[in-house]
Amino acid sequence: MAGSGGRLRSSIPNQITVARLACVPVVMFFILWDSEVGRIVGVVLFLLAAASDAVDGYLARSFRQTSVFGQYADPIADKLLIVGALVCFVELGELAAAWVMVIIAREFLVTGLRILAISEGQVIAASPLGKVKAVSHVVLVLAILVGRTFPVGAWLGVAKDVALALALALTVVSGVEYFVRCRGLFA
Repeated sequence: MAGSGGRLRSSIPNQITVARLACVPVVMFFILWDSEVGRIVGVVLFLLAAASDAVDGYLARSFRQTSVFGQYADPIADKLLIVGALVCFVELGELAAAWVMVIIAREFLVTGLRILAISEGQVIAASPLGKVKAVSHVVLVLAILVGRTFPVGAWLGVAKDVALALALALTVVSGVEYFVRCRGLFA
């Protein structure tokens, strides 16, 4: 861990996280912009923002620049990026609001569980299943973005449906897994 609080917040991993946070409304703008160029830029920006999650985590661990700010801001940035894209897809008629609400509700519930754990002096680390869930959300967003942007054929409709089903299943199962694992908080 770096020496001063200012230095922690200005570390490269934290700067990447802040850039991802700032990128969310820009990605949303390009997803919603009804032009070929806008859709292409939306795909590229989303890919870069999603990839930055792996990069900032790797850098923070490699250079021992983990921070309290990063531990809180990184998952929030990830959730906002995904939720921002999903909200756009509801607006565009690509996804039903009910499916998106399942994903959003799980994120709020697990975040609330983490806040409860903190109040009890505990930390709930991301589970492997939670990480797989996060990847499934990125795949879902990419499947929809690519289908809206490039002429890839009818198979992408099936891929989108499979990605949605997988993302929803992992959302529910990983959410339940967190609550089962942390049931002691409710005793």
